[in-house]
Amino acid sequence: MKRVAVIGAGAAGLLAGAFAARGGCRTEIIERNEKAGKKLFLTGKGRCNITNSADRDEFMKAVLHNGRFLYSAFDNFFNDDIINIINAYGVKTKLERGGRYFPESDKSSDVIKALLAFTQKSGADILLNSHVSSVEKRGEEFIVHIEHQPDRTYDALIIATGGLSYSSTGSTGDGYRFAKSLGHTVLEAKPSLIPFETEEGWVSELMGLSLKNVTLRAYKKPKADGKRQRPVYEELGEMLFTHFGVSGPLVLSASGYLADDPKGARLEIDLKPGLSPEQLDARLLRDFEKYKHKKLGNALVELLPSRLIDRIILESGIDPEKTVDNLTREERQALVSTLKGLKLTVKGVRPMEEAIITRGGIPIKEINPSTMESKLVPGLYFAGEVIDVDACTGGYNLQVAWSTGAAAGRAVSEA
Repeated sequence: MKRVAVIGAGAAGLLAGAFAARGGCRTEIIERNEKAGKKLFLTGKGRCNITNSADRDEFMKAVLHNGRFLYSAFDNFFNDDIINIINAYGVKTKLERGGRYFPESDKSSDVIKALLAFTQKSGADILLNSHVSSVEKRGEEFIVHIEHQPDRTYDALIIATGGLSYSSTGSTGDGYRFAKSLGHTVLEAKPSLIPFETEEGWVSELMGLSLKNVTLRAYKKPKADGKRQRPVYEELGEMLFTHFGVSGPLVLSASGYLADDPKGARLEIDLKPGLSPEQLDARLLRDFEKYKHKKLGNALVELLPSRLIDRIILESGIDPEKTVDNLTREERQALVSTLKGLKLTVKGVRPMEEAIITRGGIPIKEINPSTMESKLVPGLYFAGEVIDVDACTGGYNLQVAWSTGAAAGRAVSEA
């Protein structure tokens, strides 16, 4: 019987191990932590955003980097497949805004229990508290060295160790080191889906202020010719001011589009996306009529959160002591422009530990997209975040893990 090792008992590793065992392999999933699915436990703020209901074409739009590599994996295992497995093991799911699937209980632990039941029923063994220190290939066999344990020998190896995000869960880049020792290239790991630090220090004054139903536009660093650029990202949703800059769902998704070169990028927040500039101007005139003779700040109380009013006036370049009946048309237009495009400049991103996902790792050109097998080392496979593929928030990255894990597990059992 073919002996298969899977390093890492996260989303990709559990699926890879289950499918390898179902295909008749003697499979061991080797996990350094005291329990499986430690990072899964944290996803979706502890609720586990399992996948997304988008069809394949829409799904591909959400894969920010190297999406074409995933066509075959998605064809053979997609969103309905993982939902069916989780449902079959007693966990009901629900569909929320943006096509996001969650367990009905809102407990990621329920998803992990279902996956463990599926994996164990498939026949795979999970070795906990087993920290792999190194791997090597001798002839046709892989030797896995585990700290304080005897070496173990296998016919095939699946690396599903994750990237560098959430290092507290064990994602410390071991998979990159193992791949490199076996002859693979490893691309620089960069944080993706991560909060921005901004040049503007005033954001700290608004720390904790959440904005809902705003549109965030993100632009790459301006070119030397100064020409107006198109936004690389534009979406309606929620975001948050912090002591260092901005965070929240919109910002995390925008960061994926700027992951390769975030410094100097520009952000614009449309605080009133439901109104055109002309409609917003008309709304201001109505409010000004209602609050005539009042200072401008007092006339904006129905339009903006109170903590934001003073900053908007300052960014508009208007004297905060002015009353609304003394505002010029030009000043009103400046106010409209600020409300429709509050500007921020990205100074950088937060540390890697705060990233949701990692960009970089094993280059896709060194992996067979149908099987996840290495093109350089026969019998070596990759699954999940260790591969240089990343997507937006919304369940997309977990689906990449499920699909690549299933592909690797199936392929190893059929080889």
